[in-house]
Amino acid sequence: MIESPSQDEPENFLPFRPGTVISLCARELPEGERELFREFAHLLSALVHYGYHVRGSAVLDAYQVVDPAEDVRVLGVATTDDRAAARATVERELIALAEAADFTRIAADEIERAFSEHALMKVRLEVDDTDIEKVLFFRRGIAQRSETVRSLFGLRRRRIEFTSYSMVLVYVAFAESSREPTASTVMVKLFQNVPRNDLEMLYPSVRVRMRPVDKLLIGVPAVVSGIIVLVTKLVGSLGLLVLLAAFWLGLREESVQLDRTALITLGVGAAAFGGYVVRQLTKFKNRRIELMKTLSDHLYFRNLDNDSGVFGRLLAAAEDSEVKETVLAYHFLRTAPTPLTGLELDRRVENWFRDRWETSFDFAVADGLRTLRALGLLIEDADGTLRVLELGEARVRVDRHWDDQFSVRVSVS
Repeated sequence: MIESPSQDEPENFLPFRPGTVISLCARELPEGERELFREFAHLLSALVHYGYHVRGSAVLDAYQVVDPAEDVRVLGVATTDDRAAARATVERELIALAEAADFTRIAADEIERAFSEHALMKVRLEVDDTDIEKVLFFRRGIAQRSETVRSLFGLRRRRIEFTSYSMVLVYVAFAESSREPTASTVMVKLFQNVPRNDLEMLYPSVRVRMRPVDKLLIGVPAVVSGIIVLVTKLVGSLGLLVLLAAFWLGLREESVQLDRTALITLGVGAAAFGGYVVRQLTKFKNRRIELMKTLSDHLYFRNLDNDSGVFGRLLAAAEDSEVKETVLAYHFLRTAPTPLTGLELDRRVENWFRDRWETSFDFAVADGLRTLRALGLLIEDADGTLRVLELGEARVRVDRHWDDQFSVRVSVS
């Protein structure tokens, strides 16, 4: 299996761990500053982690209302209004966390195109969306991949190229009236390595349907075997049945003698016809099972997480993204020979990764600056240029923010 960079527009996602980004930036600094920079970055990471921990607790509490876990006790029964409010919170936070984790919303027309185009899934799928109110798809990480596909019962092999998404997030909201009072009204799933043209298989209510080629594979042999059965085993029985029908309808005056030979002939014909019908039904069922197994295999090996577990992954991914964006914004503003504008900072970071590390991405400069501003590390000059506090002062400032999160003030009367 070969992977190469996609030709699509760069994403905000930077495919490096936060620790790797911190190490890459530290390498650019003089030896005496590296340890202090790492301390600053690790304190910043801890501060961001705590913020997402608080945020995650709130969203998981809301998710417990819309999708109650059987092993968790709750006080009281959620009302319809409670469930509606919790569902709104879950949906709002899911979208916000997906964007913070550098996921990109997948347009509806791209999903519709997947129903007519296929990469690896050689089955026809239909979706029953009668009880679905809202569907959201997000993706992150684009790569051009190639894979060998077999056809003609394995006799033919060909290499196909397709666009694949490293992660796909699926959110489905069901109509309240279509669910049981205690059933979940939302579904959240996270998948990996999903071909762009196979997105339709991720719907919760997808159904396998026969393609024209599948119908031919069943229909043509059925017709041929039917003709053989008719010629070899049913001719005598059909002739006898025609004579009986003609006599019963008054079209024939001479009665038909049903002796032992005639009964054996009818029995053989009935058994042959029954066996033929059973074989065709079995072939049809086996083909449907084969197609459903294909769908199940694709989903099983691509499924990363479900329901509340997805939020844990999103929170971790959003946390990583914020740390990387903030560290990069601080490092490049601090090491710039002159103050930079936001656009200059954006270009400098992107060019550095493209030239030094052969990685193209769209740096979310606004997100990194927002965190620096919130921590009081950013200095915005009147001419629109940007600077940051020096490393020692910045470390003290972040340390103070960390202490403020856990400080306890005791009043003594």
